[in-house]
Amino acid sequence: MRYAPDVQAALDAGRPLVALESTVITHGLPAPTNLETARNLENAVREEGAVPATIGILAGEVSVGLTEEELETLATRENVEKASLWNLAALVAGKHWAGTTVAATAHLAYRAGISVFATGGIGGVHPAPYDESGDLAALSRTPIVVVSAGPKSILDLQATLERLESYGVGVVGYQTSFLPAFHSPDSPYRLPAAAWSADAVAAVWRSARELGLAAATLVFNPVSEGLPYRQVREWVDRANDEARAAGIGGKDLTPYLLRRLSELSEGRTDSVNLLLLEENARLAARIARAMAGD
Repeated sequence: MRYAPDVQAALDAGRPLVALESTVITHGLPAPTNLETARNLENAVREEGAVPATIGILAGEVSVGLTEEELETLATRENVEKASLWNLAALVAGKHWAGTTVAATAHLAYRAGISVFATGGIGGVHPAPYDESGDLAALSRTPIVVVSAGPKSILDLQATLERLESYGVGVVGYQTSFLPAFHSPDSPYRLPAAAWSADAVAAVWRSARELGLAAATLVFNPVSEGLPYRQVREWVDRANDEARAAGIGGKDLTPYLLRRLSELSEGRTDSVNLLLLEENARLAARIARAMAGD
């Protein structure tokens, strides 16, 4: 594991840090939006008074904090893998290049000594039987703060929330009592707790550590300018019906559904996605500062 100089300096000085995933660069967004977004997220963290640490796998080396050149390489290089926990060791041993998912980023951030991680949306339970993201299990055993805009819109939200409860993941709505649904700022599903400030989130995290809880503190931050929940569900249902009719499943299903949502919404889901990524990065930085006592 290699640390960028500014990340190492922040760790040594106890300054606030925010981990950022790299699959948004390698798999989540098209070029050149992917590189522009990566830069914007790092700048947003800095503007809020914390140090960004984008995590990626570069030729088999776990890099905590990336240079401008490394960001550009991840954004433009062909044959970059997607690293989750089930293939992380093999990718490192095989000297591969990879972007890190929520599960891998959370694990590596914790191993690196970083306590706050900002992402877009978490994975969860899909409507198709037995299709469940490794994010949920990873969150159940990684004691850090994770800021997201909710489970991805294509998921079974109720089942995902119930699975988080079963796994003992601490769930907190940021200034909301209802589950944000990624592209939508709310949903019909009530959350077990709410926090109304970054200081309140930091207090929850400290309580979790004092209680010896092993899971993450998952902070759901509703996007400020999202789309109506019912409209998004209609698009998701239509996209799922089309995928089944076309025989699309497995690892091809999620990219197909997200692409169809973009088409059905005439690009509005893409705009919301970029907004929520930045808002989550900013909130994560404020939480990191509160946790550091700034």
